[in-house]
Amino acid sequence: MSTQKVAIVTGAARGIGAAVAKRLASDGLAVAVLDLNADSCADTVKAITDAGGKAVAVGADVSNEESVATAVTKVAEELGPPTVVVNNAGITRDNLLFKMSVADWDAVMGVHLRGAFLVTRAAQKYMVDAGWGRVVNLSSTSALGNRGQVNYSAAKAGMQGFTKTLAIELGKFGVTANAIAPGFIETEMTAATAERVGVPFEDFKAAAAKEIPVNRVGAPEDIAHTASFFISEGAGFVSGQVVYVAGGPKD
Repeated sequence: MSTQKVAIVTGAARGIGAAVAKRLASDGLAVAVLDLNADSCADTVKAITDAGGKAVAVGADVSNEESVATAVTKVAEELGPPTVVVNNAGITRDNLLFKMSVADWDAVMGVHLRGAFLVTRAAQKYMVDAGWGRVVNLSSTSALGNRGQVNYSAAKAGMQGFTKTLAIELGKFGVTANAIAPGFIETEMTAATAERVGVPFEDFKAAAAKEIPVNRVGAPEDIAHTASFFISEGAGFVSGQVVYVAGGPKD
């Protein structure tokens, strides 16, 4: 019987999620590449399998309880019991408070917080049974506050409290939980933000880089490296931590 560990990475069709999925596959894990539409995961899965790794595409709405339950069962049947979860799925619906609709608030909370809750709850039984597990949640420097992102900031701050409570509840079962809070990462999401504010993306990145001590914006692979550490055997004594991966100190 194979002892290969199985990871679920949400929002893994592109960006940070895709980079994390590829890194975990290179680390030797079988990876469920999960996104809203399974077809959108094809490129990530192909990159993994072409490199000799094992991956399957899984379509699921992480904010929907039935969809998540079906997806996690599919992963267990096709790859094996999932003992690693990376809650990366996320959306933005930016606006100033007085302009923000209830629908935009609920959508962001649904994907980030409800999604992380549902996926982790569905997978934790496999971790407890195995006596080993890893949960990595994606927060953000926006958890500290960011103009025009009251919904996103609240959700990302909530991810940190969620993480610390998971660490307390699941630690006795050999399960760790940690959060990564990225700063400016070059992704389709940040490109969309630049477009929304009417600034060319290259100028947007250059302005951000000036505020970062290492003088560059981040890449998805920067986050993937951090996730790889948290999921490694060597990180078994690290739990309940929030690490800001932002190129330098934050206020």
